[in-house]
Amino acid sequence: MANGTGKRTVVVVIGGGYGGSAVAKALDEETDVVLVDPKDAFVHAAGSLRALVRPDWAENIFFPYDTLLKRGTVRRERAVAVDPGGVTLAGGERVEADYLVLASGSDYPFPAKADTDLAGEALARIREAHQELAGAGRVLITGAGPVGLELSGEIKAVWPEKHVVITDPADELLPGFLPEVREELLRQLDALGVELRLSTALTGEPAAAPGRLDPFTVTTDGGERIEADIWFRCYGVRSNGDYLADGRVAERDAQGRVPVDERLNVTGHQHIYALGDLTDLAEAKMAGYAMKHAEVVAANILAQVRGEERAAVYLPSPVPSALLPLGPGGGVGQVPSPGGPVLLSAEEVSAYKGKDLFTGRFAELFGIVR
Repeated sequence: MANGTGKRTVVVVIGGGYGGSAVAKALDEETDVVLVDPKDAFVHAAGSLRALVRPDWAENIFFPYDTLLKRGTVRRERAVAVDPGGVTLAGGERVEADYLVLASGSDYPFPAKADTDLAGEALARIREAHQELAGAGRVLITGAGPVGLELSGEIKAVWPEKHVVITDPADELLPGFLPEVREELLRQLDALGVELRLSTALTGEPAAAPGRLDPFTVTTDGGERIEADIWFRCYGVRSNGDYLADGRVAERDAQGRVPVDERLNVTGHQHIYALGDLTDLAEAKMAGYAMKHAEVVAANILAQVRGEERAAVYLPSPVPSALLPLGPGGGVGQVPSPGGPVLLSAEEVSAYKGKDLFTGRFAELFGIVR
């Protein structure tokens, strides 16, 4: 669709993660989309932990970008600066844009997210870590958030005999969730034989590198010693917004996040949007929310392009929700309902997410038959 100059509207989307890929796909028919991402494939991070324990399944989490768009283009580069009129790429090229979508997401320690831009290298890294983990008898996971908990369940599903211990300085799992969600989670972890040590901080990180088979001993702040053969860091999210450092588009908060309004416009700009982990929305940073953000952003941009009034708004739910698998057949969940939040059973979590971790949904998005 043409803009006021008679040329087709150009939308530059920075970041090809969950929200970025979805919004680019939704805008592909009516605008000239340019998707900017240094990776050569979309990595379905929600499947990364299962990929670690089942390397034969790991290829299912990679989706090449070349099947995503029919009209638009994908630029395998990194954005280094952005201003109200466009984006500057690492190679020095500037891409002019009528609309900008900031969807660069966040980084998280391996194995929850890939630590390379190349799918082949990421797959090799997963398989290497699998071999290291396979040889370990005792596993330490630092961080009892959803990632650490899910990793413990995936490990136990494949190797029930391994001793898995999770440490976290917090004194409670999943704060803000229903007490019965926490109770059911604790019950399942106990049944799996996972040792959970809450209110426990380490005096220092293990000397061994994460994901490497290299036996070590660490000491807790209570003076206890924990021996393990391998460990994984499951905390430490970092927003990917360095290209915003000059402040020409947005002033980021202390966590590096961008202020947005209910239409997901970046504050002060009617043609610039942000979505996903980069936003300052008061909600958990989850793929499902980023996909919902993408729907709102796409609807508003299309309305602007068509000369219509923007009607799509996004209001974070006051009640946290999550589907937390503990292996293919276990896990807990909480979802909103008219009567308040509801606990989901292990069977329901498995049916909704645990069995395939939504890989089928993304195969459809990328037009891939597997």
